[in-house]
Amino acid sequence: MSTAPQLVVHRDKELMARAAAARLITRIVDAQSARGSASVVLTGGRNGNGLLAALSSAPARDAVDWSRLDLWWGDERFLPDGDPERNHTQAREALLDSVPLDPARVHPMPASDGLHEADAAAESYAAELAAAAGPEDHGPVPTFDVLMLGVGPDTHVASLFPESPAVRETERTVVGVHGAPKPPPTRVSLTLPAIRSAREVWLLAAGEDKAKAAAIALSGAGEVQAPAAGAYGRARTLWLLDAAAASQLPRSLYPPASA
Repeated sequence: MSTAPQLVVHRDKELMARAAAARLITRIVDAQSARGSASVVLTGGRNGNGLLAALSSAPARDAVDWSRLDLWWGDERFLPDGDPERNHTQAREALLDSVPLDPARVHPMPASDGLHEADAAAESYAAELAAAAGPEDHGPVPTFDVLMLGVGPDTHVASLFPESPAVRETERTVVGVHGAPKPPPTRVSLTLPAIRSAREVWLLAAGEDKAKAAAIALSGAGEVQAPAAGAYGRARTLWLLDAAAASQLPRSLYPPASA
């Protein structure tokens, strides 16, 4: 069952990144207090990496018990380990290398020099997710506390592009993506069913080039045509935008009190 999206609009992308980082710290600390650990799905791109960089410099970052945090990824470019274009590489530079994570709880998607076929990499990651899921999760993936997604100018999220086979997937939790419309063409991605297993899904959009996508996704578009419209959490769906990305939203959607 989908949750109605909540919108928070910030003045600019820098403020959005700092506020989202503070929000994420609070959410992780709350989950660790309640259950002993927390799980977060990271996203790449400029907004995802901007959030991680803001988190790295946040005064409250030490409130998180980094050794009790599980990290997963929503998608990955199918490139060799350490390639500067990989989301995992960028996340390490922005945050991960500067905090005391438990390496066993960091779950990057397979690299192309480990598994030479994206579909095999997807099967491997799906198995890793299934192994981490417990009876309380009622499915083949853990119930992530927060799953973050950047929204592309074409409304894509993770590596689920409009009208693509991956966005139509209803059974598998992870798929190989071939012929993506932006480079690199070969990727690995969570599917919408896996995304919807999260307690909270946060969609990040900043910049004028995201304004049309946000308006389309939030105005009732179908998920095959606008994948961002199909990304929602079990308990909460949160759109975090800057003023430029929110500039084409209908006034009926615009939150009355935004920072």
